[in-house]
Amino acid sequence: MTSTAVIDVERLNLKYGDFHAVKDLSFQVHRGEFYALLGTNGAGKTSTLETIEGHRTPTSGTVRVLGQSPRDRAAVRPKMGIMLQESGFTPDLTVKESIRLIGALTRRQDRVDRVLAIVDLTRKAGTKVSQLSGGEKRRLDFATAIWGTPELVFLDEPTTGLDIQSRDALWDVVDKLREDGSTIVLTTHYLEEAQQRADRVGLMHQGTFHQEGTVAELTRTLPAVIQFALPHTTPSLPLAHRRDNGTVLVETHQLQKDLFVLLRWAHDNAVELQDLQAGPTRLDDVFRAINHR
Repeated sequence: MTSTAVIDVERLNLKYGDFHAVKDLSFQVHRGEFYALLGTNGAGKTSTLETIEGHRTPTSGTVRVLGQSPRDRAAVRPKMGIMLQESGFTPDLTVKESIRLIGALTRRQDRVDRVLAIVDLTRKAGTKVSQLSGGEKRRLDFATAIWGTPELVFLDEPTTGLDIQSRDALWDVVDKLREDGSTIVLTTHYLEEAQQRADRVGLMHQGTFHQEGTVAELTRTLPAVIQFALPHTTPSLPLAHRRDNGTVLVETHQLQKDLFVLLRWAHDNAVELQDLQAGPTRLDDVFRAINHR
């Protein structure tokens, strides 16, 4: 990853009549970065992405993609691969014909057989789109997005409908794209995918960023949790805690230190910590906390 901005958004505003969907939003995505743009329902994430992809004109503000206006489709579109939630392929075309058509429109060079093999659709090359399963259609969507190894790839809910093997295979291909220098922008409701893979996360709420940073930076804003059950009669616990339906909950910003204190107390007092679980805050916890602030 380098400091070169592939996407540069400055004070973006989008309005639909009286509704202000995106409000003074500014951020950058750097070359080679895996950036997850996430948001609560109605946060403005889709409108933002549509503007970056060149499908929508901002009400105000500036957006630059690969140094160009995204509305300059001749300059930007050949360098950009987009996997939409639903691409709307012509149902009477075959898989091979669909890939060849989209490939020609991108003006990037590639081989149909290579791309079919990458997404495991070689055996479906002659099958009409209308006869594909939901998972096979998602792999076709992915195939057209990665045709020609674009510099910038947008993945919108890429693993919806895929089985675990197909998900793993898709992420293997994304890893290879990154090795080749591609920049990845992901939007997904599978927050564990963003947590595991994103270099940085932009978390939108009510039209602007609620938070932006690495996963570690976002999750550090909330305490980690240690939880366990105890026998009815025990010595006083050494940590501040609360009880919830028989479960003891300890919230801490010093997980390793406080877990050590707790385990030493349990050992010294011959107490069994039943159903012990401990872990850092996850990205989905950050989401849940948004409406409680």
